[in-house]
Formats: sequence, C-alpha cells, structure tokens
Amino acid sequence: MRGRGGARGSRTPSAPWSRLKPVDLDPLESMGTKETLTKKTGRLLDFKTQERYYTKIVERYMTFCSDAGERDELLRRFASLELSSNYKHENLTAKPVTDPSSPVPSRPSTAPATIPTNTKGLSDVLSALRKLREGIVASKRVDDFAIQVYLFCIRLSVLVKHPESYHPAILHLLRRIQPLHSMTSVEMNEVVGYLVLDTACRRNNLAEAFAVRHKYRLRDAKVDMVLDALAHDNYIEFNRLKRRVDGHKIKLLEYADEGMRKHLLKCFGRAYLSVDLDFLESCVNSKWESLTAVDGVGWELDGGKVVIRKVKAR
Repeated sequence: MRGRGGARGSRTPSAPWSRLKPVDLDPLESMGTKETLTKKTGRLLDFKTQERYYTKIVERYMTFCSDAGERDELLRRFASLELSSNYKHENLTAKPVTDPSSPVPSRPSTAPATIPTNTKGLSDVLSALRKLREGIVASKRVDDFAIQVYLFCIRLSVLVKHPESYHPAILHLLRRIQPLHSMTSVEMNEVVGYLVLDTACRRNNLAEAFAVRHKYRLRDAKVDMVLDALAHDNYIEFNRLKRRVDGHKIKLLEYADEGMRKHLLKCFGRAYLSVDLDFLESCVNSKWESLTAVDGVGWELDGGKVVIRKVKAR
C-alpha cells in the first residue's frame, strides 16, 4: 500500500499539475544575486562551477556579437550602452563590490532604468561577470583562469565605458593576483596602460598617472605621448593619437576629449579675432553645429569665417 502522496501503477498526476509549464531559467541568472555568492554554500565558490559559468558567459557574448552582424552595428550597440552615464541595472548599480581593493566610484550613474532591447544581452554578460568576480574573490582563487576572467571583464567594461567594473578589477588584478600569480609582460603592459590612461583622462589626475607609470615600469610609447599631450594641453596632438591607439584606449581617451577641446577653444578666443571655419573645425575635430549646440560657442559665422572678437571703433 502506497502512502497518501504516492501514485498507483501508471496513474498520472491530477490535471492542474500536468498543465504547469517548465521554468525557462536563464543560465546566467541561475547563480542567484551577487549578495548570495560569497556565502559558504555559494555555488560559485567551486572552481569547476566557475569555469562552466564563464563558458556560458563567453557563449552569450559571442551570440551578442553575432546578432549585431556588421561591425558598425556592433560598435553602435557598444556605444548605446555607455554604462557610466546612461544605464542602470539592478545588478550593476554603482555599489562597491567586495574586491579587497575596490575604490569608491568617482561618480554615480544618472541614467534611466530602461535597458535598450538590442543591448540586453551585453548587460546580462556584464552582470554575470560581476557575479563571477565575486565568486573568484570569495574563493581566493589565484591562477590563470582568474587572470583570464579579469582580463575579459576589464576589456569589455572599458569598451562600454563602465569604470565601476573595470577600475576595481584592474586594482584587484594588479594588487592581489599579480603578486601571487604573474601575468605575461604583454598582459601586464595592457592592464597598467589602461590604469594610467583612466587615471589621467577620466580621473584627471596627471600626477598620479605618472606615478603609476613609474611604479609598474610601463613601457608604452603611445601612452607616453598621450600623457605628454595632456600635460601640455595639446589637443591637436591628442586628437592625432586617438587615431593611432587601439579601440580600448580610444574609449579611455574619450573621457578627456571634452575638456581638452574646450581648453583649445579658449585659446582660440584669446589669440584670434577671426579664423577660417575649415581651420577651426579641423583643429577641434568638430563641426560648427556641434560647437554651438554642444560646446556653447557664441562666436558669429560670417560666410567661411568665424568672427571671434570685433575690433571696437575709436
């Protein structure tokens, strides 16, 4: 005789139960919230689970890239996310993570809570990477896999300009992982280069950027030229360098672009009475419409010339 909860022979469950649909759970969300990952029973404390989870993250990222199709569309989707200024997600708010060396974010996100449909796959990848980082930190993992995860996270976060992800990841990689398990010289130069440019361009701290370069003995001619252009407020050289560095460094240089351009415009205002429009646009790398609408330039346009100041008649 079976218990009250048993079924006799091939008897099927009652009708209401048979109509239930199976749960369609996203594998990237199956690990739970970030706050539960550092508990002793957290699934991401297991090394094999971390590796399987990372494989799913990479697969989702490749799917996102494939769905975008053309290169220009992929770049547009990266740009449309711009996490640091126009994106907010419950798993990627500006709360400090539990990396031992995590800094306080330099500025909070001020964006709407909606996620563009064509970038949701990328936001899910970033959220999952943050969970995985929490698991790696909590499990005190220091090996090639940990370096691989952190490098992937840093590179992707730099591309979408999310300093709340890449800055603490860089610091943890350099301060906690590198001393115990060395990166290659190429990887080391890459990560330190990002930190130097982020310090100089986003945080606007040239003295610290030079100190970081000296501390880690960075040898990168293009980074050196960027620092030189910033130190001398040379926007023309700075703009040339933007065309010579890779896509990740370009994103970091963009943080300093507005300030450098406005400084150049002030120099034009002090030095010239008038200037050719083509010359002005080529120097500041911006069209007249953008200069007036975005930068607030109040000069007058007279045909092909820009009148900056008028000589007062005696």
